[in-house]
Amino acid sequence: MTPSPPRLAVSGLEVAFGGLTALDGVSFDVRPGETVALIGPNGAGKTTAFNAICGLVKPRKGTVHIDGRPAPARTTRLLAAGVARTLQGLGLFDRLTVLDNVRAPLIALRDRDADAKARTVLDDLGLTGLADRPAGALPYPERKRVALARALAPRPRLLLLDEPAGGLGPADIDALAETVDRLDCAVLLVEHHVDFVMRTADRIVVLDFGRVIATGTPDEVRDDPAVEAAYLGVEAAA
Repeated sequence: MTPSPPRLAVSGLEVAFGGLTALDGVSFDVRPGETVALIGPNGAGKTTAFNAICGLVKPRKGTVHIDGRPAPARTTRLLAAGVARTLQGLGLFDRLTVLDNVRAPLIALRDRDADAKARTVLDDLGLTGLADRPAGALPYPERKRVALARALAPRPRLLLLDEPAGGLGPADIDALAETVDRLDCAVLLVEHHVDFVMRTADRIVVLDFGRVIATGTPDEVRDDPAVEAAYLGVEAAA
């Protein structure tokens, strides 16, 4: 029996901006049901990798495959390919209600059950009581949950989380970790909060200066001297 392809496969990715090489031969994969964290110091290439996967930047070399097929070149086709992404800046429609924000990607997909599916996700994330409130009127932690609900509404096979724990307090981070642990889709996350990464990730890929310097389980990465020097040590010193 032929094994199924990874949900996401990144191979030999190279991205350059002018004379600056942002990614240099980056390769990793995310398997169905797996959570993989992409970490590294500022400027390591994490966001560039996300943008290359989403088609926002064009690689000089390398490939991105989703379920064994080339990733869409246009971001508007990601939803149809089963990919959803959250943004650091949230990207919510502040004047629309929470329900309308969560319903938006389903409407874009012309899903006839948009309303029911949106309400189910709101219920799963404890947001039902906020469904009719304008998204812009909510406190930041709740806005983050709305952004996550919007990404989950189309039931993606691959979820890209861009610093999901950023700006959250300990209680909200704990709740977010529990939510990520319950997800049945593949997850690729970029995150600076080391404790959150160690708690939620099945595997970790560490970037430094655009190159993969380590990959493995949280325990393997934690004990890697190169990682400690390039990233974890910097966090500890801070």
